[in-house]
Amino acid sequence: MRTFPPYRAQVVAEIPITTRAERERALADAGYNAFNLPANMVTIDLLTDSGTGAVSTAQEAAAVAADRSYAGSDSFHRFRAALSELTRYPYILPVHQGRAAERILFSSVLAAGKISLSNTHFDTTRANVELLGAEARDLPCAEFADLDSDEPFKGNIDLDAVERFLTGPEKHRIGMVLITITNNGGGGQPVSMANLTAASRLCRAHNVPIFLDAARFAENAWLVTQRESAYQGRTPREVAEKAFGLVDGCVASLKKDGISPMGAFIGLNDGELAQRCETNLIATEGFRTYGGLGAHDLDRVAKGVHEVLDPNYLAARAADAARLAEQAAAAGVDIVRPAGIHALYLNAGRLLPHIPANRFPGHSLACELYLEGGIRCVELGSLYLGTLDDDNELVTPAPFELVRAALPRRVYTQAHYDYVADVLADIAKNPQQVPGYRIVDAPKTLRHFNLRMAPA
Repeated sequence: MRTFPPYRAQVVAEIPITTRAERERALADAGYNAFNLPANMVTIDLLTDSGTGAVSTAQEAAAVAADRSYAGSDSFHRFRAALSELTRYPYILPVHQGRAAERILFSSVLAAGKISLSNTHFDTTRANVELLGAEARDLPCAEFADLDSDEPFKGNIDLDAVERFLTGPEKHRIGMVLITITNNGGGGQPVSMANLTAASRLCRAHNVPIFLDAARFAENAWLVTQRESAYQGRTPREVAEKAFGLVDGCVASLKKDGISPMGAFIGLNDGELAQRCETNLIATEGFRTYGGLGAHDLDRVAKGVHEVLDPNYLAARAADAARLAEQAAAAGVDIVRPAGIHALYLNAGRLLPHIPANRFPGHSLACELYLEGGIRCVELGSLYLGTLDDDNELVTPAPFELVRAALPRRVYTQAHYDYVADVLADIAKNPQQVPGYRIVDAPKTLRHFNLRMAPA
């Protein structure tokens, strides 16, 4: 049977339909930065899969019945029960979103001069490490360097590099190891259970805490069941439970695989560490039984973490991503292979070879997708990862010039993704017409959120 989503639409939202002239004005007013675009000028929004999923009737019913008590609400107990059952962590702390969870945990395990090792730190993750005066070191596996190969687990951490750090001259500086599943900054690629098991064994041998960034725990688990022979026939929930059991704890934005507009949590085994995090939580986010979250979101998450592990849902979501990947390839647009689930990573550097790295081909393709079809995406290339001088000129380019097209959960139909593929195909017919861009103004930290650009 053909794979199809195991749900139907009961409430819909209107999609803005705009003209090319309107989009040209909107993008210029936004300083050619997609983050500055008003949502009512975006037709297909693939900027992020964070907090953009469609909630279910069960989630909304639970939200209506939520208990808004300040302390010890029934909503919190349902939230904690759902996450405790999944992770087996004795300490569950609700937080309003993932970056707050990172800030709280990292400030309890890192300090100035310490090092965080990861398969890849994402943007806010890196910022939360560096704001503490610590260093974020990315150790992606060697297989990721070949964007065109079909190696199944390009999100893995480089185990040899981890061991060199844990036994080398800087071993006293290693504060933690963080494994991101799936590896969002590394092309949305999954992490194998074999790699996670080996990383855990190394960390335990050297008494270094290891944590998951588990924002996409269900999607990683699904890909493991499809690509790792030892886990074929296992359910996504069984794989996710085992992954959580291999580490000392986790942070997780629940705006992704919690399918909630807002929410996150910190899960821990260590009671002393949990106490330090709880003190920080109460001082900066809210009481330990709501952590800055509304009761309705606590209940949405409690339902969402069950719904997201439905194999039929995950199969349909993976099929959407795979079909769009095939359509992009047919149009002549390469992606980071193999296709993941939460996003496609378009190889802008290869599509636009006439644009040098210092004129940001990834950003150029993202702008063209908007101008051509009202599609909003985000660059993951030299604008995001490159090193700039004081005049905002590129000094060190990123290794790849990519554009991330993130797929919101349960929002768009196949017809919408067919439209995205058509727009990509139109751009690919005449890519040399796409201009480069230069930076007009940019902050030093997290520049891609606030910079302003101009066509070069």
